[in-house]
Amino acid sequence: MSYTDGPRPKRGRAVLWGSVAVAAVALAATAIHLTGALAAGPTETTNAAQTLPAAATGTDTGTPLASPSAPKPTGAKPSAKSPPKAPPQQPTSKGGWVPVDKTVWQQQVAAYQSRKVDPVPAGVADIAEFRADCTYSHRLADDPIVFPGLAGASHMHSFFGNKAVDADTTAGDLTKFTATTCKPVVDHSSYWVPTLYDAATKKPVEPKGFRVYYRSIRNNSTGMMPIPTGLRMIAGDAKKRVATPRGAHGQFYCAFYGPGDLDGVARSSNGNWPICDPNSYATLHYMLQYPDCWDGKHLDSPDHKQHVAYGNDKGCPADHPVRIPSLTFDITYPVKGTSAGYYLSSDPTGRTASSMHGDAFLMWDADAMNKRTKNCVLQRRQCDNDGYEH
Repeated sequence: MSYTDGPRPKRGRAVLWGSVAVAAVALAATAIHLTGALAAGPTETTNAAQTLPAAATGTDTGTPLASPSAPKPTGAKPSAKSPPKAPPQQPTSKGGWVPVDKTVWQQQVAAYQSRKVDPVPAGVADIAEFRADCTYSHRLADDPIVFPGLAGASHMHSFFGNKAVDADTTAGDLTKFTATTCKPVVDHSSYWVPTLYDAATKKPVEPKGFRVYYRSIRNNSTGMMPIPTGLRMIAGDAKKRVATPRGAHGQFYCAFYGPGDLDGVARSSNGNWPICDPNSYATLHYMLQYPDCWDGKHLDSPDHKQHVAYGNDKGCPADHPVRIPSLTFDITYPVKGTSAGYYLSSDPTGRTASSMHGDAFLMWDADAMNKRTKNCVLQRRQCDNDGYEH
């Protein structure tokens, strides 16, 4: 068996979207939450709170591993676990900076700069983005960014993309064990979010759609560079505990086909979760946006955020000068909402949506990343999973 064709062994431990309308509505919702939030100057200290809904700031800490690991011995397949009644006691991890390999980065830059753009077919929209569409892979109480090597140290996460990811995963693993739930398959990255649970049944609710946009979130793509292989970062705040009533930033909302109320026609009994129109196709939805500037020096930082920052239409902050595509997680859950509502594994007690967050451990084939960044984001043309969308 080749581990590139399936999940790698584990160590010691027992949609595509149905309609373009959904994406359009999701983008509209993002615009509602982000209106007026991208005006910070390029040299000021910018952070998620200035640019995003309230759910997009965070304080998770940990030390990612920088070097590849040896193949892992066979172990039991991960199994779904019931959520804890309270967040598990999380061990303290020593924070640290993970430097980029300068030679590897320079090689990627040289290849990117020498690449010519491909001819654009007629009818391609002037939207600066490409994307990956992923399905649910597995669920573990692991976080290889925040708690590397510490199996079970995290709250429960739902993983998408690379099928081999657990607490021990390193950048080298992502290039070696490449089976993925994403299209295109040249995206070997892993993406994960806290698991959502039905408050009445305490059963997990896994997304039916998980799209990752890579895009320019500005009115130009000047100086756009590809994302370096091995970059990892977090958006959102797993420790945030504030109510998410109707109209709140960072709330879940109702995605729908055609007219409808993004905030839902009703709310859960605690007011934190929308209830979507039962007579529509609306279901619960969440969008999470990442920074678009990188310091050019580190693949990770002690809080998994300091090495990246938000820029603006004029460019990036002086201490984060490399402009890169911004990720947006666009997540659809197959539920309409209930009076009992839901809770995230990161906040089973407060049962708000404010602790929603996402982790991205990025490992694309370098040439594929270069090609898409140049054709789609730098040139400001809309691409789907495989290239120009037409």
